[in-house]
Amino acid sequence: MVELEAILLVWGVRDEVLKKLPVKGYWLYGEYDFIAKIEFANENELKEFSLELIRLIGSGKFKLFPVKLSSSTLKNSAEEHQFNEIQEDNIFRVF
Repeated sequence: MVELEAILLVWGVRDEVLKKLPVKGYWLYGEYDFIAKIEFANENELKEFSLELIRLIGSGKFKLFPVKLSSSTLKNSAEEHQFNEIQEDNIFRVF
């Protein structure tokens, strides 16, 4: 089960380096050079991936935007009461 999804944006990187990225995504032409949706099992996996990207392309040349947490992550967190409100209201909040 996917616990966390993130959007990866990369900029200021040469094509040779983009070819070495360990994810499938789309090349862009403009402000950003590359975009991809990545799924992680947990937050630690996201941090490890981020460190791998720093080694590969350097810091300050990419951004990972977490966009989705699974319901089981929310149920097991301290915000359980907020999760129940989300279910009742059908309103999605970003924590």
